[in-house]
Amino acid sequence: MTSSSLPIVLGVTGASGLIYAVRAIKFLLQADYPIQLVASKAVHQVWQAEYGLTLPMQPDKQELFWREQAQVWEGSLTCHRPTDVAAAIASGSFRTLGMVILPCSMSTVAKLAAGLSSDLLERVADVHLKEHRPLVLVPRETPFSLIHLQNLTQLAMAGARIVPAIPAWYHRPQTIEDLVDFVIARALDQLGLDCVPLQRWQGPLS
Repeated sequence: MTSSSLPIVLGVTGASGLIYAVRAIKFLLQADYPIQLVASKAVHQVWQAEYGLTLPMQPDKQELFWREQAQVWEGSLTCHRPTDVAAAIASGSFRTLGMVILPCSMSTVAKLAAGLSSDLLERVADVHLKEHRPLVLVPRETPFSLIHLQNLTQLAMAGARIVPAIPAWYHRPQTIEDLVDFVIARALDQLGLDCVPLQRWQGPLS
């Protein structure tokens, strides 16, 4: 497997903001980056709360669900059950370009900071830390408590990259998607990926 064909692990947790995951899937698949996706159990509740939709449990049906939301049918997307801790991505011998967790709940942050691996998503994140591979966390919470900040600091010291879901306005966003895409682009920048259309800062406009 060449570096260009290595997959990206996308973790989705029960924080609000599933549009971040959907848009990330869209851009990664369109750019032909293989995705290994694992959603936590809480994601099912968030889909119901935010969109009134039911996320299937079966990996093949879940793949179709995510593709329908992203409206992308090409590219490689593999979904995993959160309980499948024997999945290939749970092993350090399974090579990846890195892992992005978005949105990332503070519960997940706390477990990762404590070194817990109670499900597949947490196990894979722990593997990326121990293997010194890129692990990007996109927390979607406000305000941060001292405990949140301490946990995020602990993970940053361990090598994780923290990209809060905070958009910018210098690119003159016109839609919610423009604001979401800015965050996704900055998160994928941490993996050296440039597949999100973005008006990057070029200095003050005249």
